[in-house]
Amino acid sequence: MDASFYRENRKALLDFLPDRSAAVLFSGNAPRQSADAYYPFFCSRNFLYLTGVDFAGFVLFLKKNGGSVSETLYILPHDLLKERWTGRRPTAQEAAAQSGIEDIRYVEGFEEDFRRAAVNGEFETLWLDLFLHTPNEEPGETHRFARSAAKRYPGLTVRSLLPQLRRQRTFKKPCEIAAMRQAMTVTRAGILAMMKASRPGMYEYEYKAEYDHALTSRGVLTPGFPSIISAGQNNFCIHYYSYTGQAQDGDMILNDVGACWDNEVNDVSRGWPCNGRYSKEQAALYRCAYNTSEQMFGLIRPGMPMASVDQTVKKICFEQLKAIGKLRSFDEIGKLMWHGGAHHIGFDVHDEVDMTHPVAPGMVFCVDVGIYDEESGIGFRLEDNCLVTENGCENLSASIPRKLEDIEDAMAARG
Repeated sequence: MDASFYRENRKALLDFLPDRSAAVLFSGNAPRQSADAYYPFFCSRNFLYLTGVDFAGFVLFLKKNGGSVSETLYILPHDLLKERWTGRRPTAQEAAAQSGIEDIRYVEGFEEDFRRAAVNGEFETLWLDLFLHTPNEEPGETHRFARSAAKRYPGLTVRSLLPQLRRQRTFKKPCEIAAMRQAMTVTRAGILAMMKASRPGMYEYEYKAEYDHALTSRGVLTPGFPSIISAGQNNFCIHYYSYTGQAQDGDMILNDVGACWDNEVNDVSRGWPCNGRYSKEQAALYRCAYNTSEQMFGLIRPGMPMASVDQTVKKICFEQLKAIGKLRSFDEIGKLMWHGGAHHIGFDVHDEVDMTHPVAPGMVFCVDVGIYDEESGIGFRLEDNCLVTENGCENLSASIPRKLEDIEDAMAARG
């Protein structure tokens, strides 16, 4: 993505804001891990969506007053000593080129600039990225700033930017879809590397090493999200990150992985037998997932209620499972299907979008069919990325072996 993408995103946001409004977004900071160690920095996705600048401690300040708008990006100044420890900081010229914002200042001046604009009455509504995943989550920088601003400037009305940013992020621009396609070539390479290396006795961390090597050799240094790679009984933990299990002959391998390219994320799952051949029962269950996925890609089209995608996945898969004698009534579906059948992807792997909007061109979401049969010890999911088009949809991950016979053929081709 170039600067024009981020300029367009900010323009859409400013067009939404009423007159006499200001918006403030923070890039964030890495939380402390232990002692003097910190977790790797992960930039606020909404800040990144509006600026393209991926660095800690930055602030975006937008204002709209009397029909005119201003955009200011506050960055960290050059500090030779700190940069020796934590790396080089972007220059003002680099931040401007990446974001398309001409007014670049240093973060030390943000509080005073904000105070002056507030007391001079340049805005009466303050818009912030007020997101909490759970009600008891510890408030972060944005919520602390909201409380401080409301206390210091009691005439301000504080409102959330999230609904508008979700509406914007619901629909992917052509450059985003192009980045997703590029990411998919890397994701495909990683999954094929695991399939071809697979063998009984292989540890989950060895599968992960194959995947990570495929990504890094293609210039992707970190995946789009923590990889889920498991074997056998570990497949029954939906979000599994231990990587310590060992695949036994007859085990299924579950992967839920995705590369990231230009901040756009893939999310793809495949399930295969570690020995390269599905057993009769594994094949029967896998075909239930595959047939469900195939039917979904024939049904999804503009106008379909987004909320019905998940329910349709479950209804189709139930009919498949019923046909092989695994279930008798739809009321039992929760025994074998433990999670939803669809979620959007984009800047986040579970993208922040407007879920009330019906399916429409430009949306990209996962068709995620998970089957977990604890009685037989078989658990896996088949997850593909669906791009909605004018007349239907496209499976962006179709080139990654997904048909049972194609998976077995790919594994047979291992060196």
